[in-house]
Amino acid sequence: MKIAHVVTGAGRGIGRAVVTRLLADPDTVVVAVERDAGTLDWAAAEPRVRTVTGDAGDAATAERAADLAEESGTLAGWVNNAAVFRDASPHTASARELMDLVALNLGMPMTGCTTAIRRFLAAGTPGAIVNVTSHQARRAVPGCVPYVTAKAAIEGLTRALAVEYGPRGIRVNAVAPGSVRTERYNAFLADLGPERAADVERQMGELHPLGRVALASEVAAAVVHLLSDEASFITGATVPVDGGRSVLAHDPEAH
Repeated sequence: MKIAHVVTGAGRGIGRAVVTRLLADPDTVVVAVERDAGTLDWAAAEPRVRTVTGDAGDAATAERAADLAEESGTLAGWVNNAAVFRDASPHTASARELMDLVALNLGMPMTGCTTAIRRFLAAGTPGAIVNVTSHQARRAVPGCVPYVTAKAAIEGLTRALAVEYGPRGIRVNAVAPGSVRTERYNAFLADLGPERAADVERQMGELHPLGRVALASEVAAAVVHLLSDEASFITGATVPVDGGRSVLAHDPEAH
């Protein structure tokens, strides 16, 4: 019997890296959820990837993903990776606008966790959930109030669900990346030009004690470990995958 996992925001970056790592197990099937269908073109060449196009915060989208997973095997894991990078500050936006932005990023993992937990309970099988948060949940960056607030709330959600559903065999954890070399990051550097990009790379190295930003595959490795039986006694944890950025005493980006 195949094991099935759902990964949201799977079209690129960390999400795609998680899918790739999961597929290293020949008995694994992955349901990739993505708002932008164009970013899932690569999945056509992967016979063990099934795709759902839609908003990860929409209950109907999550239910379709869960249905596909259960048709493909035993639903064992759910990765809430989808996020929206859009920010505002209280001096430029209303409280309602700020709350709407918080809801965008909190609503997606809330929907995913709710769907996964109900499916695990209905099937009577154990399961694992991994939420992708950010170093910003604990080390805020100026100008990112809604994003920081949502990511901190997701870490609280992770702890609450771990306590409530651990007795039912469901583990819930989170990973908190620092900066990651994704397609979005590379496009940002390309727009700067070689000289300015090199300066930004130097500054980003200073932000991370390991001297560089993460590879998406390095974050994916932590996610897949938390989904696996090797992490069977880990729940309610937020694992930093940030090259030490969150423990750096002085964060130059704050200035």
